[in-house]
Amino acid sequence: MRVLVSGGAGFLGSHLCDQLLELGHDVVAVDNLFTGSKQNILHLLPRHDFEFVRHDVVQPLMLEVDWIFNLACPASPVQYQYNPVKTVKTSVMGTLNMLGLAKRVRARILQASTSEIYGDPAVHPQKESYWGNVNTIGPRSCYDEGKRVAETLMTDYHRQDGVDTRIARIFNTYGPRMAVGDGRVISNFIVSALRDEPLTVYGDGRQTRSFCYVSDLVEGLIGLMKYEGPQAHEPVNLGNPVEFSIAELVTQLGEVLGRELRTERKPLPQDDPTQRCPDISRAKDWLEWSPSVLLRDGLAQTIEYFKKTLSA
Repeated sequence: MRVLVSGGAGFLGSHLCDQLLELGHDVVAVDNLFTGSKQNILHLLPRHDFEFVRHDVVQPLMLEVDWIFNLACPASPVQYQYNPVKTVKTSVMGTLNMLGLAKRVRARILQASTSEIYGDPAVHPQKESYWGNVNTIGPRSCYDEGKRVAETLMTDYHRQDGVDTRIARIFNTYGPRMAVGDGRVISNFIVSALRDEPLTVYGDGRQTRSFCYVSDLVEGLIGLMKYEGPQAHEPVNLGNPVEFSIAELVTQLGEVLGRELRTERKPLPQDDPTQRCPDISRAKDWLEWSPSVLLRDGLAQTIEYFKKTLSA
């Protein structure tokens, strides 16, 4: 296959490029480098089966490809709230452009959606049938609503024009190549711990998340793209169903580092969800997929990456 990965120089996109190349595909990574980094794909640039194109998906793109993974969009609150209008444009116009390309060249397209479409959920754990509880005018809505519109566009292009679509609802993912200042809880905690600074815990620390290591997530994305079942165009949750409170995350991180970590408390940000955990029954049944990397093991790998990054 010739595969386009938009957002291919980002944290998740670069790992996806690695795995696609490992499987023998030709890969074109497209990224405007707003939150992505060339550093993430430097090791791929000499390869004959890899190509990097600096391009913003808000503008149309003409390529001949078989598969499209549409990952382009800032994915952490610090990043997507920096320019909320641009975030919405990336989710909406970017998805429209990628769908237009898929329609023209008859490519299969996968949209990287998010657990944020569930908002602060009133249903727990979250099934794909749950419609969500999102504040449409809150500070996080540029990301939440942009991704919800992207799902709508994917579904309507499939219904109206027969475009071969896939939708992955991605829950908290972590691992090497996360940006030092991207604002996600695991990267924040690890960087603070390595700098011997107190870890900032928002609220009472009892809010929960489920953390999926990046290699597991990439395996799920490729499995969904390859899936040929009759329900293939419906959304699929991809994440780790093992739930941890933020306080438990601090404890686990301290155990991996071998020392007690200091914390400081701040108020919970507006619209920050208090519970987040996927029901992955659909992924298990359809894709025969479930994550295998334990949080402790994934944290150890991520810590090593940040040690090298911070020392450099």
